[in-house]
Amino acid sequence: MMMKKYLIIFSLLLLAGCSKVEDLQNDPNRATQVSPDLLLTTIETTAFNNVSLNAALASRQLTFTDGTNQYQYYNWQRAGFGQYDDLKQVYKMIQESQRTDSQVYQILAKFFNAYYAIELTRVFGDVPYTEAVGAEIGIYTPSYDRQELIYASALDSLRAAGLELAQNTETIRGDVIYEGNKKQWQKLINSYSLRVLMSLSNKVDQTDIDIVGRFNEILNNFDQFPIFESNSDNASLVYVDIQDNRYPLFNDNSLQTAYYMEQTFVERLQNYEDPRLFMMADKKPNASNLNVEDFSAYGGLYGSAPLSDNGSKAVSGEASRIKPRYYNNPVNEPSILMSYAELQFTLAEAAARGWISEPSEPYYKSGIAASLAFYGISEAEDYLNNPTIQLNSNEDLESILTQKHIALFLNTGWQSFYDQRRTGFPEFNVDGGGILNNGLIPKRFMYPQNESINNPENLNEAINRQFPSGDNINASMWLID
Repeated sequence: MMMKKYLIIFSLLLLAGCSKVEDLQNDPNRATQVSPDLLLTTIETTAFNNVSLNAALASRQLTFTDGTNQYQYYNWQRAGFGQYDDLKQVYKMIQESQRTDSQVYQILAKFFNAYYAIELTRVFGDVPYTEAVGAEIGIYTPSYDRQELIYASALDSLRAAGLELAQNTETIRGDVIYEGNKKQWQKLINSYSLRVLMSLSNKVDQTDIDIVGRFNEILNNFDQFPIFESNSDNASLVYVDIQDNRYPLFNDNSLQTAYYMEQTFVERLQNYEDPRLFMMADKKPNASNLNVEDFSAYGGLYGSAPLSDNGSKAVSGEASRIKPRYYNNPVNEPSILMSYAELQFTLAEAAARGWISEPSEPYYKSGIAASLAFYGISEAEDYLNNPTIQLNSNEDLESILTQKHIALFLNTGWQSFYDQRRTGFPEFNVDGGGILNNGLIPKRFMYPQNESINNPENLNEAINRQFPSGDNINASMWLID
């Protein structure tokens, strides 16, 4: 463990200020060669760090009282292309692995290229891909690839990565996620592929991608395409109590003073008598005399209510803050890129959609149990037998997606929001009187402003072919159109 701690620190120090590959190549005062294992460490710690307060606000898990937050009130505008700097690090890892004649890092690069490409395209729609991922550095005005082609290419890369990794005999060094365990990397790659395929659920009959066929190829061939089998396979970044390696919300003053639990999220857990509430939330101030495990001791602020209403309710002591461990525990809980619980809910959804022949309930219950175990709740039977959480039918998508939303609380980045955007479940309130954007939940982010200056021709071509009404947050990308 100590070796892992120092490895993280060393790699971060080594690469500080090197967000661009050109810097590594051209700066005479900086080493031009970096071993691929050190690059892998930094790539991992960036990709797997998925704790996001903004996503929790947009996904109706938390509320904010220190101003009108754009994510909570759905008035966001532009996002950035910063992840292309992460892709440059992946490209540099490929170069260094070629220099050192090491294939395994080139295989892992296929996963990270696919991961970042998917992250980028589901934010904006069409994005630069062919001329920006794995291409020779020097293309400063890349064309924008169609979203369908990005998904098809990413899925092909993921499939190849999993199969090639199974045949590779090299040692993976610098791996702070799975400590070089290739079987677990295969499980992640294939489980993540199932996530990507499920994200295409609205396109089953509208694309050349064999979505259901690819899904079943993975699910029905464990020896060739292993997937997560338990929480021990979770794709987790475990924090340690060392500077720059602590839980990202540790000592976050704003989290202690301006964030509260969201009302509908709390009420859902109360209605289900869900013990995870006690692990996520603190008691509301005016319930200090009540037991921690008294569900009535908790409350929340309505996500779409006017800021003044929420502020008054918070002052009156009616709202719960997040559990103090999120800001006073330097280790707290891991950040998860993808979990076993998420996989089980994905399989439950596949069953509900008729993609696979198995019933959805076993997967659904397994996902809940895995989430309870993640929070250290060992006695799950009472909750699993609770009448309020039972599936109404084998096609009960709402219950599956609602439990998935609970399981992904303040983790796994924007996955909960994208699931809701795709399915409509669970419902995110917009009726509180404070919502902006004409009461609409945004469907995407606008492209970065600097693209209109640096790459206007390709940007405008991409906007015109996708969005007849122009580049705006309510336009529907191919993925959800």
